[in-house]
Amino acid sequence: MDAYERITRNTAEVVTEEEIETLADDPDGKRAYVGYEPSGVLHIGHMLTANKLIDLQEAGFEVTVLLADVHAYLNDKGSFAEIRSTAERMRDQFIAYGLDESNTQFVLGSDFQLDEDYTLDLHALELETTLARAERAMAEIKSGDSVKVSQAVYPLMQALDIPYLGVDLAVGGMEQRKVHMLARDVLPSIDREPPTSLHTPLIADLGTGEGKMSSSTGVTLSMEDSREEIEEKVNKAYCPPTVDPDPTEEGVERENPVLQVFEYHVFPRFETVVVERPNEYGGDLEYGAYEALEADLESGELHPADAKGALTEYLDRLIAPGREQLAE
Repeated sequence: MDAYERITRNTAEVVTEEEIETLADDPDGKRAYVGYEPSGVLHIGHMLTANKLIDLQEAGFEVTVLLADVHAYLNDKGSFAEIRSTAERMRDQFIAYGLDESNTQFVLGSDFQLDEDYTLDLHALELETTLARAERAMAEIKSGDSVKVSQAVYPLMQALDIPYLGVDLAVGGMEQRKVHMLARDVLPSIDREPPTSLHTPLIADLGTGEGKMSSSTGVTLSMEDSREEIEEKVNKAYCPPTVDPDPTEEGVERENPVLQVFEYHVFPRFETVVVERPNEYGGDLEYGAYEALEADLESGELHPADAKGALTEYLDRLIAPGREQLAE
């Protein structure tokens, strides 16, 4: 797999294709970043972008993880003391999950976001941005239903973080797309380069296959989960024997979240996936690529219950080091 394939695999979008190709031509020493609010234990959303950071490290990138304490405060996630304590725990969890510690820089937002130059640049962006434009960028990541002034400042800070961190590539889930597009629009107004960005897919709700998996609205998976809890959640997951489920009776589109977790979490981290089955049901199945597992589920060779059993096993292997770190 060449650098371009590793950088772009399992992505929903890159902006722009030409810019990514330029980075892939000489990735050594380039810098990529993801920002996370320190708001609790790592969950499957954090892990998906962390998988992409691991891909980027293997391609030659250096990685910066922004533990965005100021952003979390603006998004009403607690006091600064509580948020910073959470940030320390999250740092250890990311390392336990598989990020290369020697090639990962962890930065608190408050290390630079309270400096005078940053504040003046932020005010300059505020002068260039309407409230409606900022609120649209924040719509998919805000906490709570009411509109607050902080929701206008938050996405502008995300835009400004990119040049202040000195990174070549901004990484995030598709919910961050509007923020990155805002950054491309407004940063040139203060003589900063528009950022190259890469967006990972969103995993559907585990129980229904609808929308987005979220701890606030449904079942999610996190580093706190025991093997038994993982097994219980996966066994209850929506998993029709197809990659393309029918919409609900109300016309809501659905995905197969079990297949999504295999594609975006398991296969990027394991060269071979073995589905264990009794001999009377055909014996074990071995897969070296996600596409083969998907095809077997679609054809009926692989039963959803057997797929769920394997998913439990491999998710537990991924989560166990972080779970052990939390216990310590």
